[in-house]
Amino acid sequence: MTTRTALVTGANQGLGRALTAGLAHAMNPGDRVLLAGRRPDAVEQAVAELTAHRSTGARLEPCVLDVRDRSAIDKLAADLGEVDIVFSNATARMTPDADPADHVDAVAETNNLATTAMLRAFAPRLRPGGRLIIVASALGTLDKLDARVRPRFAGAAAADLDAVDDLIGRWRAAVHAGRAADEGYGGWLNIPSKVGQVAAVRAFTRHRREADLAEGTLIAALCPGLIDTAASRPWFEDMSTAQTPEQAATWPVELALGPLTAETLAAYYGELVQFGRVIPWETGMPVPHRAAR
Repeated sequence: MTTRTALVTGANQGLGRALTAGLAHAMNPGDRVLLAGRRPDAVEQAVAELTAHRSTGARLEPCVLDVRDRSAIDKLAADLGEVDIVFSNATARMTPDADPADHVDAVAETNNLATTAMLRAFAPRLRPGGRLIIVASALGTLDKLDARVRPRFAGAAAADLDAVDDLIGRWRAAVHAGRAADEGYGGWLNIPSKVGQVAAVRAFTRHRREADLAEGTLIAALCPGLIDTAASRPWFEDMSTAQTPEQAATWPVELALGPLTAETLAAYYGELVQFGRVIPWETGMPVPHRAAR
């Protein structure tokens, strides 16, 4: 049996850590799961803590990776050679009272440019039957945007990753210039950022669909649902229905490791999925407990 390799970015805490733990528990002893994060001390500590509480499953390995550095992503992909599972999960934190101009660079580089870099670097290295999952949000659909900018994101999604990167650059510039609200991007960075992530998945998969489906390979965006973490609490007034990170990781781990019928694979491919269903790109779904902003 071929030794499998899984990679989770943004993995030293929250959902990323739970995804790493879930994969390691369910995979074979000969497999390896890379827990990736920016800070060497945090990555090492997370691996030590997770390893101390388990005696079976795949080998956990620390991996220092700053996803804002495209050359670091490319180097890691080259070093690994082939991979079976990738969860691109790193995200930039922000708070409701922060000035968007102070945070847009970190958000764009961590959430968006890193997404396109991960797609470019790791999709060509997926083994047949592999999974590359971009962790996004139910906020990542066109209906969450002002009608003035929906065509820009739809157009980028129908083009390619360069078009998506260019649009993110224009949004970023508008935020810095104080024009974001006037141009229709709004004042909440999370919405254009998450829509941009899903647009990147749709753009990237357009020309790969037939070949990937023939090999049983899945590339998709994922909405894990509301999770009770320090990052999400400032944004939501009611956390009574929020999942723990461990609960939120359950279905994504099943998606990464479990078999998919040809019909299900085709339905999920290139889409935003949550709990076994596809969230429509154009119309989305209601987001409960969304905080006022």
